[in-house]
Amino acid sequence: MIKIQTKLPNERKNKKKNSKKRTRFIVILVFDILMVFALAFGYWLYRTLLSPNVQTPTGTETAIYIPTGSDYNQVKAILKEANVIINEKSFYWVAQKKKYPENIRPGRYIVDNTMSNNDIINMLRGGLQSPIRVTFNNIRDVDMLAGRIASQIEADSISISNLLHDNQYINQLGFNSYTIPALFLPDTYEFYWSTDAEGFVVRMFQEYNKFWTNERIQQAQAKGLTPIQVSTLASIVNKETNMSNEMPRVAGVYLNRLKSNWLLQADPTLVFAWNDFTIKRVLDRHKEIESPYNTYKYAGLPPGPICIPSIAAIKAVLNAEDHHYYYFCAKEDFSGYHNFAKTLAEHNRNAAKYQQALNQRGIK
Repeated sequence: MIKIQTKLPNERKNKKKNSKKRTRFIVILVFDILMVFALAFGYWLYRTLLSPNVQTPTGTETAIYIPTGSDYNQVKAILKEANVIINEKSFYWVAQKKKYPENIRPGRYIVDNTMSNNDIINMLRGGLQSPIRVTFNNIRDVDMLAGRIASQIEADSISISNLLHDNQYINQLGFNSYTIPALFLPDTYEFYWSTDAEGFVVRMFQEYNKFWTNERIQQAQAKGLTPIQVSTLASIVNKETNMSNEMPRVAGVYLNRLKSNWLLQADPTLVFAWNDFTIKRVLDRHKEIESPYNTYKYAGLPPGPICIPSIAAIKAVLNAEDHHYYYFCAKEDFSGYHNFAKTLAEHNRNAAKYQQALNQRGIK
């Protein structure tokens, strides 16, 4: 009986030790399992948020266009059609968590192969567009301009054209239906693709005011012209010659005529008045049209530009040559340059040579 009593405490001790070992084992096992899950979740979270999830089949970058007014489903359709998202489920999960469906912003966005879901959603939700380069030149009128611009930004040509024909709106800018082409300076500008019609015009108004510095305004005033009149004369110069190095001389001819109170007698204004830009040779019958743009009938400059003049032509007027030429005629070699004359007799000889060249080529 005494031996049995001495063994019982040891058994109890062993049982306690075994119980502690099992508990410790279970705790370690649970901890290890949780660590595995944590690591797995962390890896999944990293893969979902931070690892690249873009494929760009057309190169290293792809542009995504999200129109104004698009909803989340439309954005998903745009991305699916572009085929740029590798794992769509992970992308949509991140989009939901970051509340992108409630924060759709239009624009042109650039994605590349290095971007994660987090990168893309932050860009789209923040409206972090990539600007585009908008270029226009050789523009006849504001309707043609509207079409050219609409092919490069989201605004449609009708909205741009309607705004530029809205007299109340353009009057606030200091222009009218005749002079509005003078607002625009052909060049290349950076815009966001989602720019609307008014945003485009406002930006052009800012560029116009930036161009017309006090120095340039003073140059115009020294020639008796306003900035709009400079653009009007520049538009005629633009239609008379494509040679930028000849533009200041052509501008000088017309300034001489204005100073002497002569009729400008500029053939391009007749083409504009007839609204027939297929005319290659101005005839006497063309000079009879009743129009304020007929510079064979009415003295001074026409009421506004006959095209949107180039910056080179505007600068040519501001820096016109000071000479005594009153006449010029296209060279008979069709080089694009002109023969200049101080007297009518000299001009008539030059004109006869050019007309003979036209006849030989059958141009009527």
